[in-house]
Amino acid sequence: MAKDNDGKAPATAAAGPTTSAARDWSQTLFLPKTDFPMRAGLPQMEPKLLEHWQKIDVYGQLRAKSTKEKRAKFTLHDGPPYANGNIHIGHALNKILKDLVTRSKQMLGFDSNYVPGWDCHGLPIEWKIEEQYRSKGKNKDDVPVVEFRRECRTFAEHWMVVQSEEFKRLGVEGDWKRPYSTMTFAAEAQIARELMKFAATGQLYRGSKPVMWSVVEKTALAEAEVEYHDYQSDMVWVKFPVSRVDKPAEGERAKALAKASVIIWTTTPWTIPGNRAISFNHKLNYGLFSIKDAPVGNWLAAGEYIIVAENLIEAVAKAAKVERENCLLLLNLQPQELHSLTCAHPLCDANLGGYQFDVPLLDGDHVTDDA
Repeated sequence: MAKDNDGKAPATAAAGPTTSAARDWSQTLFLPKTDFPMRAGLPQMEPKLLEHWQKIDVYGQLRAKSTKEKRAKFTLHDGPPYANGNIHIGHALNKILKDLVTRSKQMLGFDSNYVPGWDCHGLPIEWKIEEQYRSKGKNKDDVPVVEFRRECRTFAEHWMVVQSEEFKRLGVEGDWKRPYSTMTFAAEAQIARELMKFAATGQLYRGSKPVMWSVVEKTALAEAEVEYHDYQSDMVWVKFPVSRVDKPAEGERAKALAKASVIIWTTTPWTIPGNRAISFNHKLNYGLFSIKDAPVGNWLAAGEYIIVAENLIEAVAKAAKVERENCLLLLNLQPQELHSLTCAHPLCDANLGGYQFDVPLLDGDHVTDDA
C-alpha cells in the first residue's frame, strides 16, 4: 500500500458509485427549437393544408390580386392528360414541375394562371370501354356508334372527377372549378371553327405524311401508340455507278473515275429505293481501286473500278469474296474530286421507272470508317 509523506496510509474513499449520472448530450447542442413533430405528421397535415387553402380561396385571391395590379400574363399551355384512369408517377412529375413554374412566375410579378384540362378523345379511352366489352363477352361491332361514344363520354367524365381530386392532393394550384375538356360541345365547335380558318386561308392541304391505322381497332394511331417488334435487318453493299464527272477532276483521273462505282454499305436496305444522295467525310481517306482478279460470277468482277474508304477496303473485299491483294489502289482521291462525282441510282436500269435521277455525293461529318 502506498503511504503519504508522513508515513501514514491515506484515507480510503467512501463506498459508492465512482461515476456521475449519465448525461443527456443532446442538451449540449445549440439547435433551434421547433414545435414541428419529428416526422412532420404529413398524413395528418396534408388534408388540413388542402382544406385551409380551399377555405381561404388561395386561387381566387391570386387572380384578384393579379387583376387589381394589372399584372402581365404568363400562360403555360398544359398538354392535357387522358381521362382514362388513376394518375401515376408520370402525371405527378408533369403537374408538380408545372406547378413550380406557375408559382414562381406568380411570385416574380406575373399573372400566372394554370387552367387544368383533359383530353377526352382517342384510342386510350375507347380501349378501356372495349376492355369492359370483352370482359362481358360483348362485341364492339354489335354496339351502335352513338351508344359507344356515349359510353366513352360517361367514362371520361368519371375519370376527370377522379383525376381532379388526385391532382389536388399533389398540392397543384389551379382553376379546378372551371377546367377545360376537349369533349365539351363548345370546345368541339371551336376546334371546327379553327379548322375552317385554315381551310379558308388556303393553309389546309393534303400531304404525304403517313398516318398509322389499326385494322383491328378501326382507328388512327399516334406514333407513340405503335409498338414495333425488334427485327434484325440484312446488311447490304450496293454499287452506285458514276454517271458524270465534273471539274476539278479532269484528264486521266477523270476518265478512270468515270468507269467506277461508289460502294455504300447500309443496315437499312429498304431505304435504297428512296436513296437520293451518298455521304462521304472529307476527313477520311478514299481511294479508287481496280479489281485485278475475281471468281467468275462474283459480286465484283475483274477489271471493275470501285471507290471505297481506304480503311474499309479489306471489309469490302471480304464481303465480295475477293482476295485483298487483288484490289489494287490506283488513286488517292481528294475531297473536291468526290464532290465532282454524280452517280446513277442502282435501280436506274431495272425497268421499274422513276429512278432516272442524279445521286450526288455530299460531305457529312457524321460519316465514319469504323464500319
